[in-house]
Amino acid sequence: MTRTTLEAGVTRRDVLKVAGLTGLGAALYASGLERFLPRALTAQATDQIPFYGKYQAGILTPPQNHVQVVAFDVQTTRRDELIDLLKRWTRACARLTAGLPLGDADSAYVPPEDTGEAEGLSAGHLTFTFGCGHSLFAKDRFGIGHKRPKLLRELPVFDLDQLDPQWAGGDLVVQICADDQQVVFHALRNLTRIGRGIVKIRWTQAGFQRSKAADAAGGTPRNLFGFKDGTGNPDGTQDAVRKQHLFYQWQDGSPWLTNGSFLVVRRIQMHLEVWDRTILKEQERTFGRERASGAPLGSKEEFAAVTPSKRTAHGEAQLPSDSHTAVAHGSGKEQLLRRSYSYQAGIHETTGALDAGLLFLSYQRSPEQFITIQRRLAASDRLNEYITHRGSAVFACFGGIQKGGYIGDALFA
Repeated sequence: MTRTTLEAGVTRRDVLKVAGLTGLGAALYASGLERFLPRALTAQATDQIPFYGKYQAGILTPPQNHVQVVAFDVQTTRRDELIDLLKRWTRACARLTAGLPLGDADSAYVPPEDTGEAEGLSAGHLTFTFGCGHSLFAKDRFGIGHKRPKLLRELPVFDLDQLDPQWAGGDLVVQICADDQQVVFHALRNLTRIGRGIVKIRWTQAGFQRSKAADAAGGTPRNLFGFKDGTGNPDGTQDAVRKQHLFYQWQDGSPWLTNGSFLVVRRIQMHLEVWDRTILKEQERTFGRERASGAPLGSKEEFAAVTPSKRTAHGEAQLPSDSHTAVAHGSGKEQLLRRSYSYQAGIHETTGALDAGLLFLSYQRSPEQFITIQRRLAASDRLNEYITHRGSAVFACFGGIQKGGYIGDALFA
């Protein structure tokens, strides 16, 4: 990371103004001439997601290549220490998302303020999304017990769940996303270091999807079963959709959570060896979609409307009623925003099979949206034969952070 140019606030537009090419900017960069500009200047315009805003970044942001979800337990019992940590995290995140190191200058006689492994790297579309679990409000440790949203409670155990306690709970959570895995790790490492003695990691899970370099067209990512994952997401560009389905509203009962969202995390093991012995036709009927195109069975386009009532010439349902797509869709009333990633965690100690699957992440205005869908899936989803739910957690993610404020400030006001 280059301190001098980035801290000067030089933007792509500034460079073009200096060159007298503001009106020809698109042609300049389309021609490839931007490679002759200093890297810090081009990174400023292309690799940064603002940390401050109405909503937290990392929700509506197009999914980056890598994710790390980290749940923390708060060790301190002092409200002022927790608030101070949130303020220090805020300053750190604002710098890191701007492609800056944590410190301005290092001394040879003290440990560096920044760990250094991201030196020379751009921000890589780095985002942080913070939230809290219901346990943060327990026993009124920080004088906020009365502020716990009624909807923030443990998710129910659904039929067929085989949950491992090591993938549940947490007082605080942060979803860290970026297009470079080293940038993600650098962010995780420094948040953990800043929080030492105040918080400790409860659990963490890394995830990945196809990189943007490998899929320049930006198609819907595929999960480890080879099917597109996230086709049915609501249109988050529409204000009405955001308000109705994705973001908490002040009238929902906890005004401090306004413009926040509930994050559901599910660690879903995929039984790849069983799936790999299943014929393609059965795989497609299980998902309810064509593997190649992602189109719902009975349709030709990936984003065609899901219509379970469609029939063949012989009167049979084109989309099996127990397919994953049909069951998840239901009447279409419940909608949530999926930001799922694949994970791979080595070999299962007992079975010797790959421990791999889906790190399911979804954002919704209310956890009830997810609960309603998951109850249907647990009861009749054809996909259940090939998956096992191992982890489960839910968090209330704060509204956007404003300049001059800090992470979760409305909760502690």
